[in-house]
Amino acid sequence: MSVDESHLPSYALAPPDLVELYRKQTEDGHWDLLSFEVFWRERYDYLKARGYLLRPRFQPGWTPSWLGTNRTPTFCEDSISSMISGVIDATRLSDGTRVMLKSVSRSDNEIPIARLLSRDSVSKDPTNHCVPIFEAIEDAHDRSKAILVMKYLRPFDNPELRTIGEAVDFVFQTLEGLCFIHSQGVAYRDCAAANIMMDGEPLFPKGHHPVRLDYLEDGARDAPCLSRQDHPVKYYFVDFGLSSCFDPGVVPLVVGTKGRDKEPPELDDHRPYNPFPLDIFILGNLYRKEFLEKYYGFEFLEPLIKSMTHEYPRSRPTAEAAFNTFRRIRAGLAESTLRWRLRSRNESVPERVVYDTVAVAREGIYRVKRMIV
Repeated sequence: MSVDESHLPSYALAPPDLVELYRKQTEDGHWDLLSFEVFWRERYDYLKARGYLLRPRFQPGWTPSWLGTNRTPTFCEDSISSMISGVIDATRLSDGTRVMLKSVSRSDNEIPIARLLSRDSVSKDPTNHCVPIFEAIEDAHDRSKAILVMKYLRPFDNPELRTIGEAVDFVFQTLEGLCFIHSQGVAYRDCAAANIMMDGEPLFPKGHHPVRLDYLEDGARDAPCLSRQDHPVKYYFVDFGLSSCFDPGVVPLVVGTKGRDKEPPELDDHRPYNPFPLDIFILGNLYRKEFLEKYYGFEFLEPLIKSMTHEYPRSRPTAEAAFNTFRRIRAGLAESTLRWRLRSRNESVPERVVYDTVAVAREGIYRVKRMIV
């Protein structure tokens, strides 16, 4: 055995009869880099010279770490593939910070808009929920592209939200963030669920793997996870590839049907429309699908969602008006309501009884602690 395996869980170790099978599968290319991962392997040395280190899997000449051991490849860190083409995690060598790298076209709006929303004068604004951009570096292999270096984030719903209060905080932060974006003259145009992420560092005291999110850095052991209710997180908007920026006084009109949400009624490839009300619809539609339709207890959001997703763009509130309405709604919610669990509309009666019992017990413990303090 060439590496220390004593700290690994039993499921990460292969029985002798499987070791040879894994060796053969490796030789047959079962764990080879995917086609879009080769893109990053080709840039490994260049990125390292620029101060960013990719994981061992992407190093030229990589040899799988499980060969010659009893390790199950699935639970070896360097067997873990990237999940999204054009995006990869890296370590900033100057301070060990994890970052995300994204390959973008230099002709797109994404670089100038991302820089605008991340410039020094607004980077410390607490209402700014746009992913911080650290720098944009040239792509030495393709001069038509650049590589954006940005803050590492994870999906906003991984781990899942657990209480009404956590969902309320999500709505607050995203409306606040949209107000900021619009105040900069930028229409996002794609603020759907997949483009909202979070800084999960407060939830994972021992860290986590950048792709296998529920595991520690080694990709083999479960990562302990804390509650957002006790360890609040910040949410961020990412991916400004469809965004548009308008100078003051310019009539904001665009055309196009691209975007993750295909339901806004104004989308059109030929007839111009105002993209600012579009953002309101997309965000309201997100609240409807992620909260109102999935869980009980969000009736207080229904009037706001209806106004935000009105068929006629001119009848929708501005981002600021929607945010002010929501703040009034939030002010009227009891603390006990905010602490109550998210109750799925799909759970069975036995599940509801069990989960409600646990929630009542937690509420009791919370109140006892408050009395003691």
